[in-house]
Amino acid sequence: MPFAHTAEAVRAWVHGWSASRGAAEPAPSAWGFTIDVGLHGHVMRHVLHSADEATVRGITGSATAPGVWLKAFVPPETLEPWLAPGWHLAGGAGYLMSASLPLAPARAPGRIPEGYRMNTWTRDGVTRALVRTADGAFAARAQIAVTGHTAVVDQVETDPAHQRRGLGRLVMDRLTEAAAEQGATAGVLGATPEGRALYEATGWRVLAPLTSALRGPDPAGT
Repeated sequence: MPFAHTAEAVRAWVHGWSASRGAAEPAPSAWGFTIDVGLHGHVMRHVLHSADEATVRGITGSATAPGVWLKAFVPPETLEPWLAPGWHLAGGAGYLMSASLPLAPARAPGRIPEGYRMNTWTRDGVTRALVRTADGAFAARAQIAVTGHTAVVDQVETDPAHQRRGLGRLVMDRLTEAAAEQGATAGVLGATPEGRALYEATGWRVLAPLTSALRGPDPAGT
């Protein structure tokens, strides 16, 4: 395994995510990290490397402004009863995943499917990959932030009209290869249930559940 303990992977994920998003340097605490993000609807986030009821109740009870997020490495059914009024689960179940870099190729290097073109570029330690159709329409994207010997994959997205054509795997292959070339030996990411299948097929393994909560109006209206 690329990380001896889940806490090491959490720390790598927090710092790589912050670099990827251009957020503030994570502020450490006894229970995890706080990050100023500065976006409407995502003002800041707390990431708990060890979540328990008392800690979650304390954090969510003191955060009364909207746009504050909390990330904990426990299942949704564990986190939800601990949340203070005004908080709700957001984004569904998730997973913290890791892999050793470079990834062993499971098949021959992928070619860009006919009718698509891909561009990659690196700025300030963040490499981005963008796949477009021949006429320039968005098809898929992702980015990876390298911080020392670790790299964090972030914002992986494939347009629904272009799914199941190998584009997600294509950008993942290209980005993890670029990260390894920059000296990264371990990768970490946060995955949805849908993304988990793609990542496991390319050599990633689940380290822990990952659940999100948000202070503010519930998008579902409940």
